[in-house]
Amino acid sequence: MSGADDFAHTATAYFHDLQGRLCAAFEAFEPQSRFTARRWSKPAGHRLQGGGESRLMRGSVFEKVGVNVSHVWGVFSPEARGQVAGADASDGRFTACGISLVAHMTNPYVPAVHMNLRYLRTSRDWFGGGSDLTPTFLFEEDTTEFHAALRAACDSYRADAYAEYKAWCDRYFYLPHRQEPRGVGGIFFDDLASSDLQADFAFVRQVGEALLAVYPRLVARRKDTPYDERAREQLLLKRGRYVEFNLVYDRGTRFGFSTDADPEAYLMSLPPVVKW
Repeated sequence: MSGADDFAHTATAYFHDLQGRLCAAFEAFEPQSRFTARRWSKPAGHRLQGGGESRLMRGSVFEKVGVNVSHVWGVFSPEARGQVAGADASDGRFTACGISLVAHMTNPYVPAVHMNLRYLRTSRDWFGGGSDLTPTFLFEEDTTEFHAALRAACDSYRADAYAEYKAWCDRYFYLPHRQEPRGVGGIFFDDLASSDLQADFAFVRQVGEALLAVYPRLVARRKDTPYDERAREQLLLKRGRYVEFNLVYDRGTRFGFSTDADPEAYLMSLPPVVKW
C-alpha cells in the first residue's frame, strides 16, 4: 500500500491547504472570533492509526462552524466492512483521508452549508464527497448561485456529472420518516473510481474550490438581514431536521462510529442549539 500511502499524503496536503483558506475566509466575517485548532491521534497499537486536526469557531455570524481534516489507516471493524465500498472482508485494511465542513449560522436568513471530500484506499482507490445547502428561508438567488458553482466544478470533470451527482444528492439528503429533503441539495458522489486517479482528484479539488468561492458570497449577502424571534425559532426547528439526518442516515457519522475515530470530529456537524 505504499503507493496509496503516498497519494494519501498528497490528498491530505491539499485538504489541509483548503482547510486553512476556508478558515481564513470565514474569520474575515468575525473580527472578534478565531478558529481554535485541536489535534487528535490514536495511540500505537490501536486498530486505527493516524489522526487529524479539528478547527472550530463560534462567533457572531458563524454560530458554530467546524472544518476538520483527518488521515487515518488501519483495519475496519467487522460492522464497518459492509458499509464501505471495496472493503475486503478477509483483510479489512484501509487508508482514508478527507476534509469535512459544517457551518451553522446565527442569522436565520443565512443558509447552513456542508461539504465533505474524501479519498479512500480499500481494495482499490476511490473518492467520495459533495456539498449541499440547507436554508431555513428559501432564496432562489442563493440556491441558483450555489448550484451554478457546483455545476461548473462538475462540468470540468465530465458533461453529465452535474445531473448525476445532483440527483444523487437529492436522494441522499432526504429524510424518509419526514418525507422531506434536508435542504435545497447540491451534489453528492461516492465510490468514484475511474481509470484516471488524477482526473478524479482534480474534480474533488474543484468541488472544494467551488465551495470556497460561492459560500462566502452568500454569507455576505444575508448576514445583516434583520430577523426576529419567530424567524430564529424557525431556524432552531430546521436544525432539528439536520440532527435527525446526521444521527440516523449520514454515512460519515456512521463511518466515524464504526472506525472508532475521534467523536468530537465526526459529531462536529451537530448544531450548538436546536429545538424540536
